[in-house]
Amino acid sequence: MPHDLPAAAPGFDQPIAVLKHCHDRIRKQLDTLQRLPAHLAAHGADDQARQAAQAIIKYFEKAAHLHHADEEENLLPVLRLVATGEDAATLDALGPGILADHEAMHAMWQHLHEQLTGVAAGSADALDGAAAGRFAQRYRDHMATEEAHIAPMAKRLFNEAQMQQLGEAMQARRGLGPVSPPSPATGDAVAALRKDYGQATLDAADVAADPFIQFNAWFEQALAAQVNEPNAMSVATVDSEGKPTSRIVLIKQYDGRGFTWYTNYDSQKGRQLAANPHAALLFFWPELERQIRIEGTVERTSAQESDTYFHSRPVKSRLAAIASAQSAPIASRAQLEQHFAQAEAQYGDAPPRPEYWGGFRLVPARIEFWQGRRSRFHDRIVYTRQADGNWVTERIQP
Repeated sequence: MPHDLPAAAPGFDQPIAVLKHCHDRIRKQLDTLQRLPAHLAAHGADDQARQAAQAIIKYFEKAAHLHHADEEENLLPVLRLVATGEDAATLDALGPGILADHEAMHAMWQHLHEQLTGVAAGSADALDGAAAGRFAQRYRDHMATEEAHIAPMAKRLFNEAQMQQLGEAMQARRGLGPVSPPSPATGDAVAALRKDYGQATLDAADVAADPFIQFNAWFEQALAAQVNEPNAMSVATVDSEGKPTSRIVLIKQYDGRGFTWYTNYDSQKGRQLAANPHAALLFFWPELERQIRIEGTVERTSAQESDTYFHSRPVKSRLAAIASAQSAPIASRAQLEQHFAQAEAQYGDAPPRPEYWGGFRLVPARIEFWQGRRSRFHDRIVYTRQADGNWVTERIQP
């Protein structure tokens, strides 16, 4: 019996053809998905059904997201840069719907994914045929719109350099090659840079009533995920002219009173906080696609608290706190090293805490928990402290 050989996939030097090839593969998976409920009803979760479920999961969990990212992060942004007149009007009309489709299809897929996982494992023998049909129809309509309007527009408007940029970005996204640096003449690669998020969700019904409990839960998850520097936070302060300044410090304590770090009180941030005791903190954990924004007033920790933490530090860190007039100019590194040697000679292994060194505690008035979501439709839950000390939560728009 003769067998038709599969058509060769186009190369990334033809990025629009690659996108059409992805559509064709999606259609094949959708056909399998829609046939699967009847097969399960007749044969149960046999080998053929399990293999089909595994193939569908593999494609829509990995390849489909890459295809959506191609459109969201490269194809549509570059089109927005070059489209004018009727093309721009068409893009304005269709672009939001394309992004909304991605979000809707992602939500529909989550429902199907749970059922397909059971079929793939042989622990379930049914699949919601109506849900599979709605998902398939949404996808087919979506792809038809793109093939009728977006792909032809890109073919007409993109120059050779833009086509090359799109192809290289798609190739790099699949781990098949690097993206060449943008040329100064085009300058549109920076505008197209973005990462789509989709690891988790955040709902007001799921968060703790106390923001410190919620913070602790997320911090523990960051530790468990081995996030790089989970205790690193940006501290933003304002000078006497109202000009903001920010820097990264390490949080050392947090409890119901607030969030504490230690520093030189004569440093730039120390002087600014003495004049204006309001600050903002920011934790960003890209591995978990999360950030936490904290705003409030700042107070100094007690001398006893500062002493306790200072003497828990390594000896050389204590000597460095004495040797450095933080934020003040110095002629050279050699002079800085000389100051350290002098402090070491004077205090040895028992350096005392200088009066100008201690803790700051930010007492929060507002805490926002941000969870990245697909298509920049992020989840944001805000806690606001009331006059009676209680907290009120609300969802705000991304």
